[in-house]
Amino acid sequence: MFRSFLILSTALGLGLSACSAKPSAETASSTQTESAAPVLSTAVVDTAKLQTQTIAAGFKAPWGLALLPDGGYIVTEKMGGIIRVAADGTKTPLSGVPDSYQARQGGLMDIVLSPNYAADSTVYVSYAYGDSRANGTAIFKAVLGEDSLSGETIFKTSPPKDTANHYGAKLAFMPDGNVLLSMGEGYSYREQAQDLDNHFGKLLRLTPEGKAAPGNPFIGKDGALPEIYSYGHRNPQGLIYDAASGTIWMHEHGPKGGDELNRIKAGDNYGWPVATFGIDYSGAQISPFETYEGMTDSIYYWKPSIAPSGMAMVRGDMFADWSGDLLVGGLASRDLRRVKMDGGRAVSETILLDDLGLRIRDVRVGPDGAIYVLTDEKSDGKLIRVTPQ
Repeated sequence: MFRSFLILSTALGLGLSACSAKPSAETASSTQTESAAPVLSTAVVDTAKLQTQTIAAGFKAPWGLALLPDGGYIVTEKMGGIIRVAADGTKTPLSGVPDSYQARQGGLMDIVLSPNYAADSTVYVSYAYGDSRANGTAIFKAVLGEDSLSGETIFKTSPPKDTANHYGAKLAFMPDGNVLLSMGEGYSYREQAQDLDNHFGKLLRLTPEGKAAPGNPFIGKDGALPEIYSYGHRNPQGLIYDAASGTIWMHEHGPKGGDELNRIKAGDNYGWPVATFGIDYSGAQISPFETYEGMTDSIYYWKPSIAPSGMAMVRGDMFADWSGDLLVGGLASRDLRRVKMDGGRAVSETILLDDLGLRIRDVRVGPDGAIYVLTDEKSDGKLIRVTPQ
């Protein structure tokens, strides 16, 4: 009851002040709310015939996937391992992995290659740092060898929290060389997603060295952390930068219903927990508002939830008819979703790989146009290549 009252108070007070708090910045685009209403998912099973090939199996709760230029792969395992996988499926565990806090949703998480990987062999790994009393999301920057990592932690979110949930932890590079990191609101700290003095429920933009990137929208604002790029998020676990359109796409877990797909703009407030299409797991109302004036609406949402995880945009000739569409992994739905995009809007959705019956944790599109997915299993997670039949 108190939390619902607090959220309503936030909506009536903070929500309106947040609209006027957005500064002008060289990275910020228009801060107006989207003119089109969010679209509700009405997914149908796709009729496309697909072929699947298991490249490697036996991963322990795999979380993140990176594709290497030599045709190999790197897979992170939530429970502490990072595995190099050769093109033929041979697995090599890497040494030099950062120590992580492994509890509930915490552990080793995402991995991405440096934009200059061909020259510097550098990778970035997100992971949960700390312990049960004080933990958060961190970035480890390392040089990748044949069987090792050599690097250091360059960034930790703050303040730490005492929950093992909602780490966000997705990474993506922008064309200016800066890196984006999504951060969840720690589950028990959801009201703080509306405050700019913490990293809970935020998208952060950092330099390759882990500092606040120049031009971030809240640099110089009293009480605001300079790393923040956007705010009002719940637990974002799908993040990409689409170079063709110059767009940041991010999806986030809703509570019970209300998973969202968002087009990210610098400085915007995406509403959580003031506005949501979901309810609490107990069935209680979180907020009376599904949208809120001055806060940016999602463009698309899932109700019931699919528990989205991982995201990629289709490019290339292999799936030419799908070019520009988004692929979203489903944990609860145990499938892969193709969200058809038209002019920056989601117009329809189809269900893929539902015949596997497996939780999809991550998805990538390779340089050859093939789709690669990681399945979320405690002891037998799989790396699967998907092509047209």
